[in-house]
Amino acid sequence: MPELVLLTEQLNAPVPGGTGRYTAELLKALRTTAPHTWSVTTAATANADRNIRVPRRVLVALWERGLPPNLGPHVHAPTPLAPREGAVVTVHDVVPWTHPETLTPRGVAWHRKVIARAAREVKALVVPTRAVADQLGAHVRVEVPVHVVPNGVTNLQATDMPADLPETYVLAVGTIEPRKGFELLVRATERLRVPLVVVGPQGWGGVDLRAPHVRLLGRVSDERLASVLAGATVLAAPSLAEGFGLPVLEAMAAGVPVVHSDDPALVEVAGGAGTVVRRGDLASLTEGLRAVLADPCHTIEAGITRASEFTWENTARGVWATHV
Repeated sequence: MPELVLLTEQLNAPVPGGTGRYTAELLKALRTTAPHTWSVTTAATANADRNIRVPRRVLVALWERGLPPNLGPHVHAPTPLAPREGAVVTVHDVVPWTHPETLTPRGVAWHRKVIARAAREVKALVVPTRAVADQLGAHVRVEVPVHVVPNGVTNLQATDMPADLPETYVLAVGTIEPRKGFELLVRATERLRVPLVVVGPQGWGGVDLRAPHVRLLGRVSDERLASVLAGATVLAAPSLAEGFGLPVLEAMAAGVPVVHSDDPALVEVAGGAGTVVRRGDLASLTEGLRAVLADPCHTIEAGITRASEFTWENTARGVWATHV
């Protein structure tokens, strides 16, 4: 019986982030859509079907040098690691080239090295948007097939409204780090005198969002996120750079209007169902939020329709097509 090995090391990361969501959802969908006779096995340094018996830092160093463990002929890496030639690797964005200032110097160097190696040596690459495919080709010598396979959307069903949050608030979801644009969002919501609720763990870069009108909820369960989404007036995604933008679709699926930056991937994913503002522009972000706060219903139906086009089952089928 042929076996697809999914590397789930991202789930062991201190801050799994959006790629952690991708890994977990893809795993479930791969198992439910597996072709006849195929099975799916996970591999990681811990919490996997097949434990790789080296410390995490050693495994990362091995991947960086192109010396991963031999896990079989069919391997999928859902983050930009560099396994052996027969593997398929998902590259989520090209931020190390387009916005290196929003990452740590070590992060930039590591991701550039492993993505460039994967683009030369693996069986194929998977990217979530055409924008990422185009940007990747502009910055890296790509010698393997590139497949655009959009992410799915997790339909977060709320059982109740959040009793501990204001009646009206702007919501932001994501790891708190420089490229998310959350510092600008704090200033925009302060100008508008509207509360800001932020869901997501503290990342790198020392981004300090503390302000009297800001509630920092940290990392929350899916149940809590569903409740917070249900109570939000608008979701804001003012990112400087993204590869996809899962919170945008999660909000749309929940019937929450979205204000997002003009980052190419976010524009592609939202498909005209959100309100677009200029990246890094306080006035544009403020006015975009003001317009939606004044009329929060006008994009809801378009957002629900747009989000319904993205499923994790379709993502899994796209990934399977690169292996089978």
